[in-house]
Amino acid sequence: MKRVRITYEGAFHHVMNRGINGQEIFSGNRAKSQFLDFLDEYSKKMRIRIICYCIMNNHYHLILENSSGRMSDFCRNLNGTYGIYYRKLNGGKGYVFQGRFKSTLIQDDSYLRMVIAYVLLNPVKAGIVGHITEYIWSSASCYFSDKPSEIVDSNFVNELFVNKSQFFEYIQLWGSKELPIRKTEFGEILGEKGFLDEALEKFDRRGQLENEGVKRIDDRYFEPEEKVIWEFENKHGLKLEEMDVGCYRGKRLRGELLVLLKDLAGLKYTEIMELPIFRELLVTSLPKLYRDAKRRKKESKDEG
Repeated sequence: MKRVRITYEGAFHHVMNRGINGQEIFSGNRAKSQFLDFLDEYSKKMRIRIICYCIMNNHYHLILENSSGRMSDFCRNLNGTYGIYYRKLNGGKGYVFQGRFKSTLIQDDSYLRMVIAYVLLNPVKAGIVGHITEYIWSSASCYFSDKPSEIVDSNFVNELFVNKSQFFEYIQLWGSKELPIRKTEFGEILGEKGFLDEALEKFDRRGQLENEGVKRIDDRYFEPEEKVIWEFENKHGLKLEEMDVGCYRGKRLRGELLVLLKDLAGLKYTEIMELPIFRELLVTSLPKLYRDAKRRKKESKDEG
């Protein structure tokens, strides 16, 4: 069972994920550009503030604020949607990312400056460029610039470093240092020893921290909605807009999709109602449709 991973509304995190088995899943400009499009889309949709990013060939780094409390939803949708895109473009089966995203909880401004330097220096350490601003797939050139960024909150970083010269001086002095990560039973933190107690108090303010070893309810793994729908369409060889829900088969397929969206994607009934094939129904009717479809699925398995 996955352990509890601490987060709370307003928490800052360094998030990272890499291609499964070290695969170069961002090896071309097209792939990196598409990932940035998804990053822009889901950060706005989930109201997650992006502070910094860097996309390398086989992994990515993000520094973000869990400003809406929906960091897990954001990462799930970002990784899942890019995974679908990658498989459509390159073929193959199975997972694209190595697994659940890695996140490190960050204490305060002083540690934020450290991790910003660490992230932006990735392409320099890899020998790809000589200076951070030469790498176009990071947010390095967004700060202290006349061109506002659509993705990152560059003003936040500008205020952290006060001025452009201090920004570049700090990053140069950081060099090849490693981050002073503290490993805890609740995940990694970047901060002082006492910060864990403060974070736990904020995390548990609404009773989110339960028995030891029990994972946080809204941090469990669900498949992205897009992935569930894509696999459903591939299985049945049709698009959702082609489904005739006026006939018996169409109604059965709609029930099957309802179960998948609820069980695999973790959607609420009100969220499922946003899909066109469910809009003619009353939200109060969905629980019965769900139970009926689950029963048919179970009976089908028993017969098989």
